[in-house]
Amino acid sequence: ILVHPFEHYGAQRNWALDHCPVRAPWVLNIDADERVTPEMRASIERVVATTEPSVCGYLFSRRTVFMGRWIRHGGHYPAWHLRLFVKGRGHCEERLYDQHFQCDGPTRQLPGDIIDTLTPSLAVFSVRHVRWAQLEAEEQQLDFDGVMRQSRISGKARGGNAIELRRWLRERYGRLPLFVRPLMYFLYRYFLRLGFLDGVEGLIFHFLQGFWYRFLVDSLIFESQRRSSADTE
Repeated sequence: ILVHPFEHYGAQRNWALDHCPVRAPWVLNIDADERVTPEMRASIERVVATTEPSVCGYLFSRRTVFMGRWIRHGGHYPAWHLRLFVKGRGHCEERLYDQHFQCDGPTRQLPGDIIDTLTPSLAVFSVRHVRWAQLEAEEQQLDFDGVMRQSRISGKARGGNAIELRRWLRERYGRLPLFVRPLMYFLYRYFLRLGFLDGVEGLIFHFLQGFWYRFLVDSLIFESQRRSSADTE
């Protein structure tokens, strides 16, 4: 067990990649509350034995389980994440929250899911998202102020992988007006992307994660901006 003072999620993961005594040629990144499906395991075993030298990383889809239900709709599945890459060729981008792994070469998608069981209770879910909303608000403020971190994934509408497309959409979302964008996102996600098909559990999840959390982020940004304005007067 290695111990390192926590800075932020990206820095912590990169420290682990740089300091853990990994001797295997491949690195698989899995969080404590995530599990690998048998299909994903079979994909990993196949590619590490037969993969082409030109491929340096593989993306797997995350299967979100909320209150015991698999969230299949609302654009939440499949959601691709780079989790398997050649040792020394992958790292995590420097973001305070919602960071992704990336590698310096071609990537491919593979069958099999990462099962992500979000929370044991709504109370824990809410507390975690309050903390993450504060990090996300700080991250967006850095973007507003023109402070760009190194090792960021650039959004691409075409020609990129699934993560780059999601980042491009996220950048478009960030340009919308505060408080308007979380409502638009929830309506899009719950109705146009059929989130209502996820039942009562889906209603709770899509509302809390798709609207409440993002409305809280905007509220924290608004609070910070108003405080900054008052300090300059």
